[in-house]
Amino acid sequence: MKPGRVSRIVKVLTTLQSGEHFTADGLAKILGISRRTVFRDLKDLQRAGVPCHCDKKDRYYTINPEFFLPAPDLTGQEALALLLLIRKARNHIHLPFKNSALRAALKIENNLSDKIKRYCNDVFRSISIKTVPQAEMNLLDNTFAQLQKAVLKKQTVKIRYHLPSEKKTITTNLSPYHLIYNNYMWHVIGKSSLHKGIRTFKLNRIKELNTLDKHFIEGDEFDIQEYLGRAWSMTPEGKLYYVKLRFAPEVALSVAEIQWHDTQRTTFEMDGSVIVEFRVDGLNEITPWVLSYGNQVEVLAPKILRRRIIEIAQKVVKTNQQESLAT
Repeated sequence: MKPGRVSRIVKVLTTLQSGEHFTADGLAKILGISRRTVFRDLKDLQRAGVPCHCDKKDRYYTINPEFFLPAPDLTGQEALALLLLIRKARNHIHLPFKNSALRAALKIENNLSDKIKRYCNDVFRSISIKTVPQAEMNLLDNTFAQLQKAVLKKQTVKIRYHLPSEKKTITTNLSPYHLIYNNYMWHVIGKSSLHKGIRTFKLNRIKELNTLDKHFIEGDEFDIQEYLGRAWSMTPEGKLYYVKLRFAPEVALSVAEIQWHDTQRTTFEMDGSVIVEFRVDGLNEITPWVLSYGNQVEVLAPKILRRRIIEIAQKVVKTNQQESLAT
């Protein structure tokens, strides 16, 4: 099963685990998936032995909140995996409500047996996670909470949004469909009145957010996986490109050992280099990734990407030559 599908099924499970009653339509709206996908995921949960119950009269689904084992029954590896996620990784992903997550971890930890506590503490001493760059999001909790509530209640929000590249701030009414974490920051995807279509906004660039007394009806069939399609990262551009790259032997293995895109094909050459091929929707997002490998990568296709890389590289050389002369 694909990681994206596993993640989605877990979301269905945790939503039902809250103890509230949800119809198939309600689950579809909350999770941003189609009704058909909801039924398929529910069947997968039932096959796995999860007691999903359907009220035949009102057609709502529930899971007994007591279905999962309490913390004292966790195995050492289960406890370690959970505490590792919260205690060690919390500073490397901008999770909303970090303090709440930490308190939850402490509650679980306090209920573990002494043997498992010792096991976890011994392992933690030999595990580290290197800090990665993160967008500054001082108002993350408040912004995230407002948007999450708006998504669930299908309420329109009004945002003031900063555009650094254009050195201006725009205002738009947004019908928020989905929240997603990608490239070290949180984003909200929804229909923007200003752009008259679906757009993606970074939460850390939202300067002001107000929930309006106005509900929207569209977005019921919004599917995040379908929307992202074959985009390299977050923004599909509406045109597929066949991208073929040759990476030098010095970086070949480090490139090939990572699955960068679900269309990736990798072929090692006799000289130790590697050919990596993708079918990507749009080139704007993949361009900086290619540039990050400098002279260790050659663009074989498409020609438009090759020309773009050459133009940017020439500008980089020109800029640095001018600065070198100035000093």
